[in-house]
Amino acid sequence: MLLQSYVAGEWVDPASARPILDATTGAVVAEGGTTAPDVEAMADYARRVGGPALRAMSFHDRARMLKALATWLNERKEALYELNYATGATRSDGAVDIEGGIGTMFLYASKGRREMPDGHVYVDGAVEGLSRSGAFKGVHVATPLRGVAVHINAFNFPVWGMLEKLAPTLLAGVPAIVKPATQTSYLTHACFRTMIESGLLPPGAVQLICGPVGDLLDRLGPQDVVGFTGSAATAGKLKGNPNLIGNAVRFHAEQDSLNASVLGPDAAPGTPEFETFLREAAREITVKAGQKCTAIRRIIAPRAHVDAVVAALAEKLLAMPVGDPRAEGVRVGALAGLTQRADVAAAAARIGAVCEKVFEGHLGDVDAEQGAFLAPMIFRCDDPKGATVPHAIEAFGPVSTVMPYDQPGDAAEIANLGGGSLVASVFTRDPAFAREMVMESAAWHGRLYFANRDTGKEATGHGAPVPHMVHGGPGRAGGGEELGGIRGVMHYMQRTAVQGPPEILSAITDTHIAGAQGRAAAQHPFTQRFGELSIGDRLVTPPRVVTLDDIEQFAHFTGDTFYAHMDEDAAKANPFFPGRVAHGYLLLSFAAGLFVQPDPGPVLANTGLNDLSFQKPVSPGDSIAVALTVKRKTRRNDEYGEVAWEVILTNQDGEQVAQYELLTMVAH
Repeated sequence: MLLQSYVAGEWVDPASARPILDATTGAVVAEGGTTAPDVEAMADYARRVGGPALRAMSFHDRARMLKALATWLNERKEALYELNYATGATRSDGAVDIEGGIGTMFLYASKGRREMPDGHVYVDGAVEGLSRSGAFKGVHVATPLRGVAVHINAFNFPVWGMLEKLAPTLLAGVPAIVKPATQTSYLTHACFRTMIESGLLPPGAVQLICGPVGDLLDRLGPQDVVGFTGSAATAGKLKGNPNLIGNAVRFHAEQDSLNASVLGPDAAPGTPEFETFLREAAREITVKAGQKCTAIRRIIAPRAHVDAVVAALAEKLLAMPVGDPRAEGVRVGALAGLTQRADVAAAAARIGAVCEKVFEGHLGDVDAEQGAFLAPMIFRCDDPKGATVPHAIEAFGPVSTVMPYDQPGDAAEIANLGGGSLVASVFTRDPAFAREMVMESAAWHGRLYFANRDTGKEATGHGAPVPHMVHGGPGRAGGGEELGGIRGVMHYMQRTAVQGPPEILSAITDTHIAGAQGRAAAQHPFTQRFGELSIGDRLVTPPRVVTLDDIEQFAHFTGDTFYAHMDEDAAKANPFFPGRVAHGYLLLSFAAGLFVQPDPGPVLANTGLNDLSFQKPVSPGDSIAVALTVKRKTRRNDEYGEVAWEVILTNQDGEQVAQYELLTMVAH
């Protein structure tokens, strides 16, 4: 298999190539390029063709594209699984990579439809009032960057590493150039080719470099983004590129991380927490043969339980055979290549020079010369506060070090010695210890994962970055972020403060901003279909008087006889009320009675309300009227869409007494 690059819509052979070997047999799997393709043409094509094509699509269009692409890949994943074995990974390892990546794409497709508008401008946060009268306001909007995202990915997750970066990038409307690590690039290449064959992506949306990047980084500008996953040394070299610095190119790094797992003081041997801790530690040491950026490198336990931890962990690891990942029953495969094995062995030797090796597994029936197999190793460091090496050297394989702590407060201090990590897990049922861990160590970790008997099998696991949550970490871990739901999309967009009158802001955001003039609806809005409604269409109702009988009847009917509604003297003694007042929920009910059109029509269901607030009490004898305005429209599917309505209640003096956002589903 000669690995071609995908350049400006064409597959291009490399000028020269070198063999890439099967991690388990040493056989040639593919030939990867040793020279860069025309990266200038790639960057130009992305900006000139890919960017405009993606920006012409709405967020929902792009979300539907992601869903279709994920479905396409999911139906063709078995071919990827076959290639997966050559990387040294087992079938279950491959599921983390292949199906994890596809699942991430599905998740972003869903979030794009549910949390972003069916338009081209994303409103970030609430509208800010900048003047006393409301005639001048501000809003933060996010729009796609006008450049290209360069994704430089690591060898350990050739599919997930690509898809987890592509999903938020494409949803944002930014084209991408993917650069996989050479050692496992054949699996990335196969997945990428499958995506191109789908025909679902517009021209220029994605391109692929199988080989060096050449001077690509020297050609990037302030509208471009670099996303990197790999070693701290490589990250530092790339981040220090003078062109990236000079043009303030966004650079997100996810790099080395000496992640920790902490056994709480309450999690003694025999407790469910102790068993869960051991199970997760053994899994993180062996999944992908320990080649995970989130793998547990340091196991921190109460000193009294360290011997039990070492013995039980050794027993679990012995039950996980190391061997050919294609063979039935094998739980631990090979490292990605012989060079990687040599690097891990060298790092383990450095740890072993200062820490006691307390366990080493054994290899099964494998070719130890041609295959990059390495048995799991456990070290013990009895003075973690006085040691440096186990907090500084990452053996990126099935290697971990057990460390004791004496006082509960020591656990966080030891975890922090790693200098910043992607994740630390804590196994405890003690809320006070959990809070102390957060207060003392959250600043040093991108994610804190707590598990105990209550989370059971529903917990995602120490080493599982989920696309809903931020994946990244401070300090040694790179200081960058990936995933995190819509936060991940924002990495590829520019947040801009826009200030002006409500009418202008409404037009820019395609959302009715309070204070905008609006338009009197030609007919009752509830009689109009989704496509017939326009932002700013408004219905103003006639007033309704609220009587004392209304208040008392509502109180007795609902059981809400709070004194402010029923006792004049007690209500007057309350600084918020002039006397007896109407229930807030009575006002909502009367408001619905004023604006609802009762006949069957396009409005299918009321699905909720947001941001309810009461500004002024309503006394018996006051009247209320309602202004109902189309605030926002979001298309959900071909049958119906969601309409958000601004609902404002005013009294007989024109003073606002309540407001909220009403959500309804309206037929197309």
